[in-house]
Amino acid sequence: MELRSARLDELELELVEPFETSFGVEKKRRFLLVRLESKDGLIGYGECVAASEPLYSSETVGTAREMLATRFLPELLRTRAVSPAAFRAATDRYRGQRMAKSAVETALVDLAARAEGYSVARWLGGRRRRVEVGVSVGIQPSIEALVYRVGRYIEAGYRRVKLKVRPGWDTVPVRAVRRAFPDLEIWVDANQAYPPNAVDRIRGWAEASGVAQVEQPFPERAIRAHAELTRGAQFRVCLDESIVDEASLEDALAARALTSLNLKTGRVGGLTAARDLARRAARAGVPSWVGGMLESGIGRAHNVHLASLGLFTLPADLSATDRYYRQDLIEPPFVLGPGSTLEVPRGPGIGVEVRESVLRRVRRASRTFRR
Repeated sequence: MELRSARLDELELELVEPFETSFGVEKKRRFLLVRLESKDGLIGYGECVAASEPLYSSETVGTAREMLATRFLPELLRTRAVSPAAFRAATDRYRGQRMAKSAVETALVDLAARAEGYSVARWLGGRRRRVEVGVSVGIQPSIEALVYRVGRYIEAGYRRVKLKVRPGWDTVPVRAVRRAFPDLEIWVDANQAYPPNAVDRIRGWAEASGVAQVEQPFPERAIRAHAELTRGAQFRVCLDESIVDEASLEDALAARALTSLNLKTGRVGGLTAARDLARRAARAGVPSWVGGMLESGIGRAHNVHLASLGLFTLPADLSATDRYYRQDLIEPPFVLGPGSTLEVPRGPGIGVEVRESVLRRVRRASRTFRR
């Protein structure tokens, strides 16, 4: 493909309700969107999931904007023929910057799939028509509010619920949800909130409450603590922030520090990188699943296509559009269907239409780059 132009938009969407984790509370989401146009007039979109503050990751909207505007997009437009693989190889020399890289790579995948008349799912090798999903529930103002919120999601049709936890908000809330919903599949996610010496404490309350999976309880480099928690655990130990590339996955596998792998396109540098890591995990007998980062419908579409691959065997964190946003950027929205599933769009590329009128209303800044 040859490119005609690239556009970098900075947008802000308001969440349906505040979303609290051990990192803090989000009420609005500010993010970047990459729009690529080919010489043939095809359009591809990619979303950058970096947040405003360096909490989940060292990358932010500001650092990603700088790399996209001064490196990745100008260099991409100077290249005569581009592809996701070529871009990935050309940007290997830049350390990190995976969220910025992913924004470009996903836009290129969208373009490549459209050029071939394929959906992104088919282009990646996915075969599922629907993908099983669960819902992530942030830290609530009270136990009663948590139980009520979980109950509403169960009524909506979700079969798996992931609870955000942290020291002081773990044993009692998780136990309360288990008492209220004895048959519910419960996962918990700590986002690195516990010290490495909390292995026995976590194992105690997680097993007592019948938790099926504990995600990233310790800091990303605390591989030894995760390995210790994994030994003899009656639940899966999932790594998220610890796994950013092939080397970090190999180290974790060698240490037996995980029995489940969360893959987020932004964290690992794109759709093809996530697919490659899922393949490696599958060879090691470790199940993978697709995680989310409060994406708009554009990023959610990419994630749903990724989750269509048979490599992903656990329910994804890709809830319906109305879970997070009243007003989204795409048409049609993602709607929860039978069996706690979302339909994989079948049209070319990401298979949904971008609502340019909404995009213009929520845009805070924009810059266009041309050949």
